[in-house]
Amino acid sequence: MRRLPLVVGLFLVATAGFGQAPPRLLDHNTLGWVVYSGDHQLSEKWTLHTEYQLRRVKLLGAQQQHLARLGIGRQLTDRVTVSGGYTYFQTHEYGRYPTVTGRPQPEHRLYQDVTLTDALGCLQLEQRLRLEQRWLGQRAEEGAGDVQQWDYQHRIRYQLAGSFPLQGPTIDDGEWYLNAFDELFISFGRNVGNNVFNQNRLSGGLGYQFSGNAKVELNYLNQVTQHATPDPASGQPVFEINNGFRVNILYDLDFTGGP
Repeated sequence: MRRLPLVVGLFLVATAGFGQAPPRLLDHNTLGWVVYSGDHQLSEKWTLHTEYQLRRVKLLGAQQQHLARLGIGRQLTDRVTVSGGYTYFQTHEYGRYPTVTGRPQPEHRLYQDVTLTDALGCLQLEQRLRLEQRWLGQRAEEGAGDVQQWDYQHRIRYQLAGSFPLQGPTIDDGEWYLNAFDELFISFGRNVGNNVFNQNRLSGGLGYQFSGNAKVELNYLNQVTQHATPDPASGQPVFEINNGFRVNILYDLDFTGGP
């Protein structure tokens, strides 16, 4: 499809040299993520984006990460939307080979993205290309005390998402639908370790539209993540193979005073 971005090139970069890679350590975790997001209409062209993600492991038994995001978006055409904003991210100690010990690691991000929407019959497609600037807080080796420094990194993300109605040609109020997405993360620039391939997320499941501005989705989630540094004891690269569920709560408000 000529409208698709050059995502194939990103996959080739992510997988280059994997055949020559040393043996890996695999860390399996069971995920339980709850995600709220809302795109609130400020005017005909402008929206305010709000988002919060509560991420747990051992289903919901232990903390993994927290994410809070605030952004602004502008619709350029019927197909194209651009947006940008700020994200606060926090990672806790989890897994057999934790990247964080002791106190949680904070992270600040700025992001910019462009989103393209298309329809293939009843299938609604959305492509998003996002660029992130990341400041990762580093504490002392024992994981205690204040942040000692902020490591700066770049990351690019490509997401392809789709939704398909189950009760007619379109998704209408009071109807069920299928939804799925895949998102690839590539790190680049200074301070990037072994994880040029940062991670990939694959998710899909069942959604229900209460109204045009309120939906809920229950999805299966698969996440593959490469750690930036090898395991200190063995020197082997570490990959997380995480599986679980993701609940998406989507609720939009209209501040324009329209119907």
